[in-house]
Amino acid sequence: MLRLCFFISLMCLVRSDTGETCPSFTRLSFHSAVVGTGLQVKLMLYTRRDPTCAQVINSTSLGNLNVTKRTTFIIHGFRPTGSPPVWIGDLVEGLLSVEDMNVVVVDWNRGATTILYNSAADKTRKVATVLKKFIDHLLIKGASLDDIYMIGVSLGAHISGFVGEEYNGKLGRITGLDPAGPLFNGKPPEDRLDPSDAQFVDVIHSDIDALGYKEPLGNIDFYPNGGLDQPGCPKTIFGGMQYFKCDHQKSVYLYLSSLRENCTVTAYPCDSYRDYRNGKCVSCGTPQKESCPLLGYYADNWKDYLTEKDPPMTKAYFDTAEEKPFCIYHYFVDIITWNKNIRRGSITIKLKDKGGNTTESKIDQPQLCRYDLVLMENVETVFQPILCPKLQL
Repeated sequence: MLRLCFFISLMCLVRSDTGETCPSFTRLSFHSAVVGTGLQVKLMLYTRRDPTCAQVINSTSLGNLNVTKRTTFIIHGFRPTGSPPVWIGDLVEGLLSVEDMNVVVVDWNRGATTILYNSAADKTRKVATVLKKFIDHLLIKGASLDDIYMIGVSLGAHISGFVGEEYNGKLGRITGLDPAGPLFNGKPPEDRLDPSDAQFVDVIHSDIDALGYKEPLGNIDFYPNGGLDQPGCPKTIFGGMQYFKCDHQKSVYLYLSSLRENCTVTAYPCDSYRDYRNGKCVSCGTPQKESCPLLGYYADNWKDYLTEKDPPMTKAYFDTAEEKPFCIYHYFVDIITWNKNIRRGSITIKLKDKGGNTTESKIDQPQLCRYDLVLMENVETVFQPILCPKLQL
């Protein structure tokens, strides 16, 4: 909460744009955030036919929306400056690149723009009511709840949950990107996102110690780098605005990475990040085509497997690189020795990629049980000695 207060105090004025040729996300000023805004929800449709120029749609005018295809809603969260989310365009483009679908950007900036976080949070159920009415119209036109997919960021994740609750969990899928924590932590399932809100709910937690929700909220909950400080984000207030929002936004950028062919992030189901780092969760133990769950868009590959569990929930952990594309490779090395005499010593392992870059890690005997992780050029090595606590050479 302290980080949230600092974040609000460092806001700067944002100017409005005019003269647009296509409808775009509402841009408001910091003045609007100070005086407050009444709730208005604008729905903007993007398709492969018009991937960059939106159509404003509503319950009486669907534009080019094809009800026989998947319809994906993108729902943002709290906007204390009034500026549009910087990631909206990339997310729309990425989704359309992987599937021919309807992408609907839910613009509730008039309502989310305020310096009072609780004011924006109080409007989440009203936004959900507007979306329920619109989806009802899609169903009348022949759409299926199976094809409704909601991607909610921060407060948008809970909005998605409220919509799903209205349909008794029959929505096809909800993805929560670092669901908001403040005012939602500790709330009962009906007052937040929960696994029963859709046929499949996946969540990425990237800021559980500040702006995000800590506990599991979905069928599968991903915790990059343990869900705490994210690599590449500032560690102190001297990092400026990025210090307050970088960890929180990282969930969006990690999801975006799953839409790129050159970056597949594999996660490892595990009880804790500590166990994951200690190499105790190497095998996912499923006969599926994908042996371990994938982060982001393709997380639903694990849907059938998870729904058979009781309860149908799991947590998954992974580590990331500091910069795009974030994905790294994990190499698990079992060290087996035969000499029964206990001696001191060390082990050095080197890996070289196709570009000639080399990463090297040296493990001394007292460190053997730490399962050290070394990252270089997007190559990560995980050392898993099996003769702990003593190295036998």
